[in-house]
Amino acid sequence: MKLKLLLFFVLATAGITARAQQGFPFDNEIRDFKQQDSISMPAKNGILFIGSSSIRKWTDLEKRFSGKPIIRRGVGGCTIEQLVNYYTPYIMYPYHPRKIFVYAGENDIAAGKTGEFTAREFYKLWAMIRQNLPKAEIYFMAIKPSPSRAKFFPEVRKANDLVKDFLKKRKNSYYIDVASTILDPATHQPDTTLFESDMLHLNSKGYDKWQAALQPFVK
Repeated sequence: MKLKLLLFFVLATAGITARAQQGFPFDNEIRDFKQQDSISMPAKNGILFIGSSSIRKWTDLEKRFSGKPIIRRGVGGCTIEQLVNYYTPYIMYPYHPRKIFVYAGENDIAAGKTGEFTAREFYKLWAMIRQNLPKAEIYFMAIKPSPSRAKFFPEVRKANDLVKDFLKKRKNSYYIDVASTILDPATHQPDTTLFESDMLHLNSKGYDKWQAALQPFVK
């Protein structure tokens, strides 16, 4: 197992420095984070949320968990693959968090990747965290079924199932089912009243559901 994790890490991190020097998607957001950190660096042992626009657009996340050392580092419409290949040295390692909440994978699948591919990218991310932040607790927030991406639901379920099974066997690693919280109990389909007009991003009521699911873990 240790050999496999080392292989994951080596493959995942190869070429990060070279690509960073050449620029990468959403590099303007990374520059903004670095600027924020230069002014006020978050304290170590915080609670870090990373991922795609569902984290970036959760603008009242810190207020919802007031009194907790929340660090929000959502990056545009990023994928897990991009987290692995570009962003972790900038939005995760510098903070030395004690808890890391990950919401990503939805954009990988929407770009045509399979559920298996998406899960494997998360395995790489998990290995990178374990290598660099061995004491951090890792929380995977289940990929949500967005109405505008209904055709991808089978791959979303596959990715979630694979990641859930993977984390069951790992210490200090948890799967949080934020996906089912936004389903209509009567139809078992996504509740459209919880989404913005684009039927992709959650509105405040949708984030209420996520907050309730995360509450026991954000402590």
